[in-house]
Amino acid sequence: MSTLLAINDATTTSTVLCFCSILLLLSPTISSLPILGLDSFHTQQSRLDPQANNDSFLSLPSQLKKSLSTQSFTSLSSLISSLLSLQISVPVHIKLVGSFSPDSESLLQSFISAAHFSDQFQIIGSNPHHLSIKHSLHLDVSHSSLAPQISDAIKSEIESSPSSLRSSLHSIPYSVVDRIVKQDFEKEQPVQGVYIYLLNLSPQSKPYAYSYGHGDSSLAFTKCYGSIWTGKERYLWIDLAAGPVDYGPALSGDGVLPRGEFHPLAALHGRPKSQKALLSDLSSLIWSAYQVLLVPSLRIPVPFVNSLIVQFIHVHESENKDLNGLDWHSIERTFMDEVNEGGLLFGDQSLSFKTYDVSVKDCPICSYAISSSTNSYTSRFLFENYTLIVSEYFDSKRLHQILLDSAEELRKSAGIPEENYSNNVLPVYVFDLDYSRLLLLDRYHQSIAFKDMVIAVRTKNTQTVSDYSCNGRHVMTQTRKLERPIVGSILQSMWGVSPTHLSWSPRHNTTLVDYTWSIGQTPFGPFSEASSLSFVQKDAARRNVLLTSLNYTISSAIFLLESISAHGGDRQLFKQGRHVEFVQRWNLLKYKLDKVLSALSHMDFEMALYYFRSSDHDLFAIHSLVFHATEELEASLVCFKDPPFPWGAVSIAGFFTFAFISVYAKRDKIFKSKRKQF
Repeated sequence: MSTLLAINDATTTSTVLCFCSILLLLSPTISSLPILGLDSFHTQQSRLDPQANNDSFLSLPSQLKKSLSTQSFTSLSSLISSLLSLQISVPVHIKLVGSFSPDSESLLQSFISAAHFSDQFQIIGSNPHHLSIKHSLHLDVSHSSLAPQISDAIKSEIESSPSSLRSSLHSIPYSVVDRIVKQDFEKEQPVQGVYIYLLNLSPQSKPYAYSYGHGDSSLAFTKCYGSIWTGKERYLWIDLAAGPVDYGPALSGDGVLPRGEFHPLAALHGRPKSQKALLSDLSSLIWSAYQVLLVPSLRIPVPFVNSLIVQFIHVHESENKDLNGLDWHSIERTFMDEVNEGGLLFGDQSLSFKTYDVSVKDCPICSYAISSSTNSYTSRFLFENYTLIVSEYFDSKRLHQILLDSAEELRKSAGIPEENYSNNVLPVYVFDLDYSRLLLLDRYHQSIAFKDMVIAVRTKNTQTVSDYSCNGRHVMTQTRKLERPIVGSILQSMWGVSPTHLSWSPRHNTTLVDYTWSIGQTPFGPFSEASSLSFVQKDAARRNVLLTSLNYTISSAIFLLESISAHGGDRQLFKQGRHVEFVQRWNLLKYKLDKVLSALSHMDFEMALYYFRSSDHDLFAIHSLVFHATEELEASLVCFKDPPFPWGAVSIAGFFTFAFISVYAKRDKIFKSKRKQF
């Protein structure tokens, strides 16, 4: 009986110890458990104080503070790990339209889940680096019954419109399909995430592709056809039956979209493919759209500023200014239309545009900048024989440095008033020159974005043949038209929006060029004519501000934790009262950061900004706690007594030493009798 009791006691003890060990290991997870009442409290606070000007911790009920203090953590290293594992989940809904097999949903899910979609946001500017925040794809696949309606609309358009004389593809306005897709998208209320429509339609009587502007191609004007469209709302559609189309660098370079079956957009063209092979190509297409359009890299870090000001500075040589192709009001309207519709900016931000003129003859620094930045290069052309032709271009880096160094003098010449230092002011310098020859920035660009300014240039030359081609023809660049290039540059400099042909590749550890998505509704790239913004640019503008601010908060919090660890840990640094407040503040900070990520996942940028601003109060409070705690630390010198002299050990050692010496000195007498025997 006693043996049985002992066994039971041992079993109970081991079970309790095991249970305690599990609780200890799970304590970081316990600290992230939801606290009842905390969500409703902050929801009410967001209505009362939408700007988060007040510290919500001071208004917390005592019961909520007590709940925050009971959620402890095991170590500071676990807190750092939890900060570095923050992740935004991006919901994407795939709509399969047309002839897809019944198991397409599961196959597409399995193909995409096999890839590693968790990655960090990246900045791809002059100093590429990654942010602390990660992103992951959350996919939902379903079938749609739009195929007959879309096929009938395309068929009707082909029958009612004449064929193009310069292209083998029949031109169909994108609006024919977009109207139907948009109506279906508007039924998905409330919209959670981004919707991608994959159209696998039945063949038409003629091969076709989509046009994005008015008129047809000619020798002087290039109209590029495509098979995709990104809407102003959060949807895009891809017609796999359209084309095949090709666009990209004409002779060499990265980012070409080849004609044929080697690109996922042309998956239905060429040799017949099995359903698995088709879905494999579509998976790579979805992955590309996710990387480039839904979680694009940041061009530059973008801090939050309430007042944004764009200064158009028109540097011209001629007294008779020709503003054709340089319509300031058109550029301003592109942005202000989005602002008035509730996109691009946060609720308490403002955007304004100001225009200034300066003549080159009244601006010595302008003449110096033009002459100092002009370089030349030679090109080899084959006419009757090979001929070297010398051409000129602007060195953008040299021009940028001169304008940066002489900003004060240029401001006085143009009569530009000094703006408040707290405003984010972006000067847009446009050099409108009377040169008859072509003069571009770095040989290829009409406009270039820097982190602190935009530079654009045009001459009397009206057009040139670019190094790009689409649908088998070279793209003609209209060099006098600057509205669209300036819109793209402002997006990069003011909001850090990356062009749709640039994306970061963690596998290559560099920025890749891919023009797949640089057609249709995008202000980037040489293949589109649209200056309007899609949801890609509007979402990226606000997301970039939050990601930059959130990354700074995480870095600052990690620095604080490392400082606490260097002072012996939280329990040694803080006294009892302060340690309780530290635990409460930290748990509240982590809760708010999680709410920022949750709001970003739902694309609720205003709520994400509220929780971020509110978290600043907690981060500052933790800073203050650490500062005051380290101030109260006192250095102390503890003196130790010298240890007693080891008389015993020394005596024993001396005795054995004396005995050895004595024996050695009398060795002849001791061993004398032994020697006589031999």
